[in-house]
Amino acid sequence: MEYRELGRTGIKVSVLCLGTMTFGEQNSERDGHAQLDYAAAQGINFVDASEIYPIPPKPETQGRTESIIGTWLASRKNRDKTIVATKVAGRGKMSWLRKDAQRTRQSASQIMEAVDASLARLKTDYVDLYQLHWPDRPMRIFEGLDYLHLEGESHPIHDILAVLGNLVEAGKVRFVGLSNETPWGVMSFLKASEQHGLPRIASIQNAYNLVNRSYETGLSEITYREQVSLLGYSPLGQGYLTGKYEGGALPPNSRKTLFDRLGRYQKANGPKAISTYVALARRQGLDPAQMAIAFASSRPFVTSTIIGATTLGQLKTDIAALDLTLEDHVLADIEQIHLDYPNPCP
Repeated sequence: MEYRELGRTGIKVSVLCLGTMTFGEQNSERDGHAQLDYAAAQGINFVDASEIYPIPPKPETQGRTESIIGTWLASRKNRDKTIVATKVAGRGKMSWLRKDAQRTRQSASQIMEAVDASLARLKTDYVDLYQLHWPDRPMRIFEGLDYLHLEGESHPIHDILAVLGNLVEAGKVRFVGLSNETPWGVMSFLKASEQHGLPRIASIQNAYNLVNRSYETGLSEITYREQVSLLGYSPLGQGYLTGKYEGGALPPNSRKTLFDRLGRYQKANGPKAISTYVALARRQGLDPAQMAIAFASSRPFVTSTIIGATTLGQLKTDIAALDLTLEDHVLADIEQIHLDYPNPCP
């Protein structure tokens, strides 16, 4: 296992991070523990969660993911060997996360309530990396390349960072990070940190995969030069880049079959691009999932690639991607496909 420094923190995280958003929905506690055990045995020391997990978020299951990680940490007694990351929700319509039934905001009171609840579920006194799951300011976040300005109130970045600073001082959080952020957002957090002596952003967790390389425009230079680590999520395009949905297939218990929430991969040139990447992998004798993960992990601005699985077999395949080094001609073919179908699934 390869380890890379998380931002400027001095701590080393595995090049693969275990994502856990299926724990408590598609995966039972036993399943989750088995995945965590296997990942740890392969050298993965980095686990990522969120207060809203499992996905899809709903009040009946909210918090189960962190609870499953918590019982694993308690039973294995390996907290000191595990780098635990979780997230606080951004501005949204969910009202079941807070005791007063208010919609999610990144106010001081909500952030403090959220971190205490996460710590209780995780059965730990501190979180290694506490991330803002998405911005507090109103904006389009999860789909589309163009910035869409939306009017509305938001908590100032300085105020949000000050609250996170209080959590660091209290020992509840070691380092802080962003998620689903923009170049302006990253630079604004860095500027506030430098001007006011507040915690420096260590990382950003954004989508990065073969059919969504939008991170490379703007954000990659900023984070490379500023030493803000990219924790790239969805390297398999929510399963599409494995090839399992080719030809309209609907595998039992897959997320598309169960929840049908993967619309961005079915629009415009998305299906053509996905099929072309899958065909390339198979033509080269490669597993499509491993090719996609190996590509993401090989980028110089990527610190850790977040992988998630619903079966132990899938997890083993994903982790084995570390043994794959993509040859130059395969990388050249990937670049040509990217030119033919640039970022079809942002």
